[in-house]
Amino acid sequence: MAAPGGGVEAEETAAGPALGRLEEEARRRRERLRALRQRTLQNKDSGERENKQFREDDEEETVKHKELKLRNYEPEDEELKKRKVPQAKPASVEDKVKDQLEAAKPEPIIDEVDLANLAPRKPDWDLKRDVAKKLEKLEKRTQRAIAELIRERLKGQEEELASAVGSAKQEGSDSD
Repeated sequence: MAAPGGGVEAEETAAGPALGRLEEEARRRRERLRALRQRTLQNKDSGERENKQFREDDEEETVKHKELKLRNYEPEDEELKKRKVPQAKPASVEDKVKDQLEAAKPEPIIDEVDLANLAPRKPDWDLKRDVAKKLEKLEKRTQRAIAELIRERLKGQEEELASAVGSAKQEGSDSD
């Protein structure tokens, strides 16, 4: 309740500091609103002349708007029916679809079925795979060793042949 002579200030002291702070903020807000109203009223008086010019510009802008295009709306008014846009015909996409379908067809990779690929693998297939590289090296060494042995035998046979030929010549010269 307000004191007869105190007004709002008497209530602030009686209610406490929290209530007094809120009321102070409310009072400031009211003052700002009053000042804003006064400014707007003053602007209305001085701005009536400017508003007339803005209204004329607005009327010109409405004339400059884009023309209505009625695509999906069926107007009842004759004047609006003239503005209706005819139905658009979809472009032909058959060629594009055919090209895409042809590109999507998978080409057969294997013409004949290989039974070795279909048969289950033996349990030691991974061991054979790992040893294959080492076996290739050994195979090369083996081929070299065999070739060397053959050369040695041929040399031994050539020496035997040479000695046999030499001994045959000696026997032939003795008989002469």
